[in-house]
Amino acid sequence: MNLFAGVGGGAADGGGTGTALLELTPHKMAVCHLVQVFAPAAQAGGDVVPPFPFESLTHHNRLGLFLFTLTRSCDDFLEPPLEEFLKQLRAVDDLTNGWFCEQLTSALSALNSPDDLFNFFDKLRGVFTAPEGASAEDVFLDPNSQLGVFLRCCILAFNSMTFEGVCHLLADLVMYCNSADASYDLAEHEDFNSEMGNLMDADIGSHAGIFDKFHQGYASEHHMGESSSTLTRASMSPYDFDNANTFKADDNPTCLRSRWQLEAYLNQQADILEKDPGSVPLNLFNATMTQLQTLAPELHRVQFLQYLNALYHDDYVASLDNLHRYFDYSAGMQGLFGRSLSQVQDIVVGKYESALLCLGNLHCYFGHPKKALEAFAEAVRVSQMNNDDSCLAYVLGAISNLLSKIGISNTVGIISSPYSLGTNIGLGTPLSIQQQLLVLLKRSLKRADALKLPSLLSFDHLSLAKFDLKHVQRPLVSFGPNASTKLRTCPADVCKNLRLGSRVLTDFGADVLSTSNDNGSFSTSWLRNLSATSDSWRSSSKNTKKIHINDFDNFHYHAQPSPVPASILQLAGSAYLLRATAWEHYGSAPMVRMNVLVYATCFADAASSSELSLAYVKLIQQLAVFKGYSAAFCALKLAEKKFPSSTSLHIQLLGMQILHERALHRGHLKVAQQICDEFGVLSSSVSGVDIELKTEFSVRRARTLLAAKQFSQAAAVANSLFSTCYKYNMQVENASVLLLLAEIHKKSDNAVLGLPYALASQSFCKSFNLDLLEASATLTLAELWLDLGSSHAKKALSLVYQSLPMILGHGGLELRARAHVVLAKCHLSDLKFSVLEDPEAVLDPLNQATEDLQALEYHEMAAEAYYLKAMAYNHLGKLDEREEAAARFKDHVTALETPHNEEDSLKY
Repeated sequence: MNLFAGVGGGAADGGGTGTALLELTPHKMAVCHLVQVFAPAAQAGGDVVPPFPFESLTHHNRLGLFLFTLTRSCDDFLEPPLEEFLKQLRAVDDLTNGWFCEQLTSALSALNSPDDLFNFFDKLRGVFTAPEGASAEDVFLDPNSQLGVFLRCCILAFNSMTFEGVCHLLADLVMYCNSADASYDLAEHEDFNSEMGNLMDADIGSHAGIFDKFHQGYASEHHMGESSSTLTRASMSPYDFDNANTFKADDNPTCLRSRWQLEAYLNQQADILEKDPGSVPLNLFNATMTQLQTLAPELHRVQFLQYLNALYHDDYVASLDNLHRYFDYSAGMQGLFGRSLSQVQDIVVGKYESALLCLGNLHCYFGHPKKALEAFAEAVRVSQMNNDDSCLAYVLGAISNLLSKIGISNTVGIISSPYSLGTNIGLGTPLSIQQQLLVLLKRSLKRADALKLPSLLSFDHLSLAKFDLKHVQRPLVSFGPNASTKLRTCPADVCKNLRLGSRVLTDFGADVLSTSNDNGSFSTSWLRNLSATSDSWRSSSKNTKKIHINDFDNFHYHAQPSPVPASILQLAGSAYLLRATAWEHYGSAPMVRMNVLVYATCFADAASSSELSLAYVKLIQQLAVFKGYSAAFCALKLAEKKFPSSTSLHIQLLGMQILHERALHRGHLKVAQQICDEFGVLSSSVSGVDIELKTEFSVRRARTLLAAKQFSQAAAVANSLFSTCYKYNMQVENASVLLLLAEIHKKSDNAVLGLPYALASQSFCKSFNLDLLEASATLTLAELWLDLGSSHAKKALSLVYQSLPMILGHGGLELRARAHVVLAKCHLSDLKFSVLEDPEAVLDPLNQATEDLQALEYHEMAAEAYYLKAMAYNHLGKLDEREEAAARFKDHVTALETPHNEEDSLKY
C-alpha cells in the first residue's frame, strides 16, 4: 500500500523538480527534514498508520499538503526566512504542541560539520529504501511523487557538491538559523567555529572557478514552460519586495527559488497585470522586475512583463522599448504561449513572428490600426515561411479581432493583395472588409481545430458569434438560380457558436484535468491563507481545551482558487457576457440579467477588471431602465468604489450616460450639452478608432439638439452619423440612427418625411432580429400615422397593439410609458371612440404612464400624459380630477421651460 503516491504529481508532469541539478539551500534542507518526518524510513513489519507523532490521518495529510505547497508556491521569487517558515509550520503543528518546530530546530542545530551533512542525506535514502523482509503493502514514499522527486534531487545535489560548497552550505545554515527568534539560535561548537574560521581566512583564490560555478547554481537556459529546478545564488536585495518575506541582509543568505517557481511567479504577475493593472504601481513593479533581472539575468521573461506593465499603464515609449529588448536579448527563444493547455506547446520557438504579433497588438492597443495590420501581415508572411502554424493561427485571430473592434473602411494593400482572399472562389473583385473578416475567422478556427489549441478555438467561436450577431452573411456568389434570398441574421448560429465557445471548460475537464496543470496559484493561496489564519486560530484556541475536529475547516478552503486556469475561466465567462450582449440586441431583459448575474457570480475571480466592470455596467443599465435613476445611482456609487472612474472607462461612461439621460428628461439642456462635450473629448481623434464612443457622442449630440428644438442641426448630425455607420458597415447602429431621424422629423411636424426613416429602421430591425428596437420603431410609426390625421387612428392603433406584447414584456419604464401614452392618444383621436362608454381604455394606460414617468423625471412626456388625462376627465365631467391633472400638467411644463438648480443634474 502506497499512501504517499498521491501527495504530488509525478516527475513527468513538469513539476517543481526536473533533470537539472538542484542547488541546496538551508530552506530546502529544512523541507527535507520535514519530508523525513512525514514519511519516516520504512521498517519491516511496521503497521503503525499514521506514524508517530501524528494523531490522525487528517493531521498526517495536512503536513503532506503543507510540504507539497512549499515546493509549488510562487508568492515571491525569494525563499522565505526561517522565522516565516516556522510561523507557517506552527499552524500545521498546533495539535502536537509545536513538536515539529522543536524537532526541526534541534535537527538543524545538530548539523555542525560536513560529516553531519553526509549522515543527514544518507539517512534520507532510507525514506525510499524498503528494509529486508518488507512486503509490498508497507508504507514508503513513492520516489516518483512530487516530494519523492524533490528529495532525490536534493540528495543528488549534495552528492555533486565540492568540499568548499559543503562548507559554504554550513555557513549559510548558521545565518539561516540565526535569522529566527532568539529561542531558535543555534549553539556552535568550538571545533566547528575554528574549522570555519580557518576555512574563511584561507586563500581560496585558486578555487575561484569552482565558486563561480557554485554561485551560478549550474543555471542553464530553458524554454518557458519547461521544468527546471535550477536555483541562482545572488547578493542580498536592497529592496523589500514582500513584507511577509523581508529579513535582514546581514544575517541571511539570499537564494532565488527554483526555475519553475520563478516562471510561475512571473506568470502570476502577468495575470495580475491583465486582471487589474490599476492595482500595480508602475515604478514599484519595474523596480521589482529590475531587481529580479539582476539576480537572474537568464530570465528574459522579466523584460516581457515590463513591456506588459508599460502597456497597461499607457506608456507607449517604454512598452515599445521593453518589447524590443525582450526579443533582442532572448531572440524570442522562450516563446509566448508557455501556459497553453494543449499537449503540444503552442509556440516552442517564438522568434521574429512572435515579436511581430506582439508589436501588432501594441499598435492595436494604442489605436494605430494601419501599423497594427502591417505588423500582422508581416507576421503572417514570416509564419508561413517558417511553417509556424500555431503562431499563424494566433495572428489570424488577432487580425480578426482588430477588424471587428476597430473600424477600417478599406484594407486594400494592407492585409496583402486585395484579391488574395477571393482567389479560392474564382472572383476577380476584392472582398469587403466584413467578408475578409469572416474568411479570416474561419481560417483561424480551422487551424486552431487542427492544431488542438482549445483557447484559440474558443476565442474564434466567440468571435464568430459576435460576427453573426451584427452582420448578415451574404453569399460570396450572389447571382444565379441558386442564389440565396435570405438577408437576415441567424440567432441559431449565434447560440451555436456561444455554446461551442463555452465548451472550453468541458474540453479542459475531459482532456487536460486528468494531467497536472498546477501553475502554483493553488499552493500560493493555501500558504497565504495558512499564514493569515494562524494567528487568529492560535489566539482563539489559547487557554482552551483542544477539540479534535476536521483540521481542514480552519484553512478556509472556500477561499482557495479554482484548479481551472484563469485563462480558461475568462473564456468561459466571456461566453456568458457575450450571451448577455446578444440578448440585449434581441430585446430580452430577463435573459440579459440572468447571464450577467451568472458571470458576476461564477467568473468574477478570474475576470479582468475591464470585463467585470462591464458586467456591473450592464446590471446598472438594467436598473436605470426598469427601476429609475435613484436605484441606478445607488448601484453606481457602489461600483465606483470597486472600480474607480479614473481606472475604469466603462464606469465613467455609464455615469455620463445616466446623467445625460436625466438632464434631457429634466430639461436641463446646458448640463446635457456639457456632458455631451465630455463624450467628444474622451473619443480619440484618430480615424477608425473608438468608433462606438464616437457613435455614442454623435447620437447624444443629436438628441441634445432635438431637445433644444434645433431640428435642422439635429438632422444634419444624424445624417452624418448614418454615413459614418454605413462606411464602417455598422448596420445595427444604423437601425437606431434611422429611428432617431424619424423621431426628429416627427417632432418637427413633418410626419411624411419621417415615415420612410421609420419603415427603414423597422426593416433593419427585422434583418438583425432586434425585436425590442423593432417594437420601438413600430411605435414611432404609429405616432407618425397619428400626426397625419385622425383618419389614420385605426391604423395607428393596430400598430400599437402589434408592439405592445414585446414592449410590456421586455421594455423599460420610458418605453412602456410612451406606449401607454400613444395608446391613449389613438383612442382619443378616433372619432368613433367614446370616452363615456369605455373610460378605462384611456385612463388605465395614462395612470400607468404617469407612475412610470415619475421615477424618470421625464417632464415633457409626463406633461403630455397629464394633458390627455385632463381631456379624458373633461369628457367624463369630472371637474376636480380634471383640475388636478391640469395643475400637474402646468407643473411639468413650468419645470421644463424654466429649469432651476441645473447644477444638481451633475450630482448623484
